[in-house]
Amino acid sequence: MRRLALALLAVVGLLAVAGHLIAPHDPLAQAPELALHGPSWVHPFGTDYLGRDVLSRLVAGTGTTVVAAVESVGAGLLLGVLPGLASLWFGRGVEWLLLRGSDAIMTLPFIVFAVAVTGILGNGLTQAMLAIGVLFAPLFFRVTRAAGLALTRAQYVEAAELFGASRWRILRTHVWGKVAPTVAVTAAQATGGALLAVSSLTFLGIGVQPPAPTWGGVLASDLGFLAQQPWAPVIPAALIALTVAALNTLADDRGLRAAR
Repeated sequence: MRRLALALLAVVGLLAVAGHLIAPHDPLAQAPELALHGPSWVHPFGTDYLGRDVLSRLVAGTGTTVVAAVESVGAGLLLGVLPGLASLWFGRGVEWLLLRGSDAIMTLPFIVFAVAVTGILGNGLTQAMLAIGVLFAPLFFRVTRAAGLALTRAQYVEAAELFGASRWRILRTHVWGKVAPTVAVTAAQATGGALLAVSSLTFLGIGVQPPAPTWGGVLASDLGFLAQQPWAPVIPAALIALTVAALNTLADDRGLRAAR
């Protein structure tokens, strides 16, 4: 399963990097006379209500979808890992404030918060993904804190303190290497959740405006014509589900977890 998951993620990565070059047709080109045509040799996944090639739109939209998911996870890492480590070494006052802040953020609903942020800052994908990243921060905060908690009393950490090593040096040299594998597993799982969040937002038209292709946008356009093409939403939905499943499989892999 691990090899299959890696192969699928490699294909998704290739499409994310070179999707616009690989797409067999212009993802924005409209051909009303071909609207809602079924699969064929020319259009393997058929066409949408404007006659655009569905395969080309999925391939071209991979980059935007994947980059947005990675952006939100990166924001969550930055906002969660550093405070998680800081809560262990910078006093009970800092620890209390960070824990209460983490608890407060965890009460916020993902989609509603992202919609509110884009309403205030503008309907852009970066704004929406930063909002999702803020909501991922408590996950990374708690995972990092839990992984580093046992290390605060480790003998080699106490020895480094006795020899006068600074807190930042201890964190960088003795703690981060032990915490990083756990953070990597969490990041793989969070990326799957981020893909679902990105697809949900673009499905609602938030972050990326039509006609720009995204996985969620393609799914939304298909749902309006179920009577003519009841099978059409299955294709983008399957792509999203398989990618998320591959990320979760990789995160659950024993080899990756053994690095912890």
